[in-house]
Amino acid sequence: MRDFTYPATIVTAKTLFKVLGMTFQMSGTEHVPREGGAILAANHIGYVDFVFDGLAAQPSGRLVRFMAKKDAFDHPVSGPIMRSFHHISVDRDNGQQSYDDAVRYARDGEIVGIFPEATISRSFEIKELKTGAVRMAAEAGVPLIPMVTWGTQLLKTKDHESDLRGRGKTIGLHVGAPIAVTGDDPVAETAVLRDAMSALLDHAIAEYPLRPEGQWWAPARHGGTAPTLAEAARMDEEEYAARAARRAARNTEQ
Repeated sequence: MRDFTYPATIVTAKTLFKVLGMTFQMSGTEHVPREGGAILAANHIGYVDFVFDGLAAQPSGRLVRFMAKKDAFDHPVSGPIMRSFHHISVDRDNGQQSYDDAVRYARDGEIVGIFPEATISRSFEIKELKTGAVRMAAEAGVPLIPMVTWGTQLLKTKDHESDLRGRGKTIGLHVGAPIAVTGDDPVAETAVLRDAMSALLDHAIAEYPLRPEGQWWAPARHGGTAPTLAEAARMDEEEYAARAARRAARNTEQ
């Protein structure tokens, strides 16, 4: 793929991060292959995760093609940018197309970034994962690479005020060893992926310069005040129900 805007945007972003005094903690970046396809499976704790996740592939000289909601591609500003970066549009009404595109990208030697939790984790723990990442890696015949981002929730996440200035913030990017998958048992292999991501999360929290105890942005398991996984699941269900009710009301008015 020819890339013109993507590399230039990364250079600009790195300069901006430096001006803002942002620091980065990275580990395991050597696990990102310097050539060939892969599926990079990352956690999802904030709205700007994808802005930073790709930096973990920079030491290997790679660009990550992220799977993102179709809305971002339909927007008059972000749409042309997303397409110029060769990201993958995810249409929930036609999920098979985005799945097929991701497999094709990976087979063609691209690194495809995916958030297997599907939605932001209010607990900041690793939620139950969809099996898509495992199935994509198996079908494409490429390694599945677990990854965890930490600190992006301090910029913009659900239920909390945003601080997109990012001044002085630390972002953790931690990559795990590739997981070989066969696709014979996607559920069991997805459980292996979740365990790997959970271990990376514990490492990220332990290495982070701010202590988690008593902090809204930290999991309850680490002494933070974020909802537990069960509480967060209940909040998600309430959100989905409210959203469905609003859609039904709009349809009734039409």
